[in-house]
Amino acid sequence: MTDLVTEFEAERGRLTAVAYRMLGSRSEAEDAVQETWLRYAAALADPAARAEIRQLGAWLTTTCARICLDVLRSARVRRETYPGPWLPEPVVTPVDAAPPGEGFAPDPAERAVRTDQVGTALLVVLERLSPEQRVAFVLHDVFAVPFARVAEVLGTTDAAARQLASRARRAVNAPEAPRQTADAAEQRRVVEAFVTAAESGELDALLKVLAPDVVLIGDGGGHFPAGRRPVYGADKVGRFILGLFGHAGRYGAALRARPVLVDGVLGIQMETVFRDGRPLRIVSALAVENGRVTGVFNQLNPEKLRDLAPLGPEDTWPPRW
Repeated sequence: MTDLVTEFEAERGRLTAVAYRMLGSRSEAEDAVQETWLRYAAALADPAARAEIRQLGAWLTTTCARICLDVLRSARVRRETYPGPWLPEPVVTPVDAAPPGEGFAPDPAERAVRTDQVGTALLVVLERLSPEQRVAFVLHDVFAVPFARVAEVLGTTDAAARQLASRARRAVNAPEAPRQTADAAEQRRVVEAFVTAAESGELDALLKVLAPDVVLIGDGGGHFPAGRRPVYGADKVGRFILGLFGHAGRYGAALRARPVLVDGVLGIQMETVFRDGRPLRIVSALAVENGRVTGVFNQLNPEKLRDLAPLGPEDTWPPRW
């Protein structure tokens, strides 16, 4: 059993990265990895059975992917009745978690959920795919799993698996999909300009920071109003943002904020008090490309922010960089 634990722990980080990209939820990804461990321990506790597995990583990836596929199929049914737009559960880390010289990067514990920046923009696009398309895309295009094994996971042919991945690829690269390509320096410059423009209350200033086809999505989970559908276009998104941030001064000391990494990409964490007295926390993830914001993703659902570290008295509005 000690050998099994050692072998599995060596693969845990990669498995969590696979599961997180497939499911868009840190908690669901961890549950999937734990279920993978239980199946692994049950199936390979016999040394003879373990000896038959020549590529343990491939076996574990296949097992984990099948678990995620079942979760995705179930989640699709649940999300059909979800109140309003659905956004993934964010992985939030401090901006200063990156070692000197490495730019924005998650701390060691968070590196498990990604090998590169994930970004909420990508997770939102992946959410539009069918469960089979998402599994095919993540396994092959992100983790370079051969199509023969992808087909085994999906219970289909190599040709069908290739077609699923191709359709997913087209959706991910579609012109209307929110894009995140900026490096750390560009992210900071654009997000600072975004906050300054929103704080100024001037629509023209904000329009200079927003891409013409920018999209804004809010997830309140039925707990807080966040918009019944996505908002598209710079003018509409700009006016929505001014209503949300432009009059932040009315909250006085009750509004606090700080820059954070959201799924490895620069964003903003905020806290205030809702009009009925309830505490309101918002994690705003921003997608940036070519010097402009292409996507604004506001997570307000408290059920998805349970593990969020609280802000301190030094975290004032506007956020300090």
